[in-house]
Amino acid sequence: MVRKTIENFSIYQICDSGQCFRMTPIHGETDPASGEIRMQVIAGDRYLEILQNGKECMFDCTEEEFEGFWKEYFDLETDYASYIAQINPNDTYLLNAAAFGSGMRILRQDLWEMIVSFLISQQNNIPRIRKCIENICREYGEKKENAKGQTYYAFPKPEALAGLDEDALKACNLGYRSKYVVRSARSIVCGEIDLDAIRNMSYKKAKEELLKLFGVGVKVADCICLFALHHLQAFPVDTHIHQAMETHYKRGFPKRRYKGVEGVLQQYIFYYELAGTPLETGKRSKRLNRFL
Repeated sequence: MVRKTIENFSIYQICDSGQCFRMTPIHGETDPASGEIRMQVIAGDRYLEILQNGKECMFDCTEEEFEGFWKEYFDLETDYASYIAQINPNDTYLLNAAAFGSGMRILRQDLWEMIVSFLISQQNNIPRIRKCIENICREYGEKKENAKGQTYYAFPKPEALAGLDEDALKACNLGYRSKYVVRSARSIVCGEIDLDAIRNMSYKKAKEELLKLFGVGVKVADCICLFALHHLQAFPVDTHIHQAMETHYKRGFPKRRYKGVEGVLQQYIFYYELAGTPLETGKRSKRLNRFL
């Protein structure tokens, strides 16, 4: 067990921020009204449980695993207060959004997992995306066991999906997105797309390469760049962000002012538009079911 006191970190806000889909509250052990939250996280083939109460966090793993993986995964060495401090004091909307989602962090997630996740996210909502990913992991991922002896499933490798019929993943409720995932897996396995090369590219080059994948458009490419490659200048525009731009930034978001951290501020806006009320009160908004 690793204990840490962390500023600007809310595992509950991150869970419902639309950037990760294998993070879920542990039923019967989470009481948001009291401030105590227990969450399970599956990243790739790793499993973690976190207990958080205010700024106090307990990570149920060894110190070695925390230092070698989870600290970077949660981007814990970054000072997010410094991002909030950069906000124009006259921009009341953005200040409110950042205050509302001040526990948000941009996770450093696996590139392949994010490609699949955001291919699935198109014209979809968060509960359904989670279910789709759970289905493909259970069907095609490696069966694993956590420290409690409970079964979970690793995220399937491209090789596990590349040989499937293009419509095979419809059985996992992916619908028309099945062919997007299967064809992307084939592109990676046959060497048309080199994930290792993409990991070392600039934001512009990485985005260009991701757009070569079947089914990946500009918004999905930006999501992958932000949540997998940690290119913080990526600014994905979905229905929530588009709505916010039309209402609060008719002349466009001031990206020049926030150069290099636009993606962090985008995530504050996204979460503000998505959730509507603080999740810590236990009042989960119906807007969580809106399309991404």
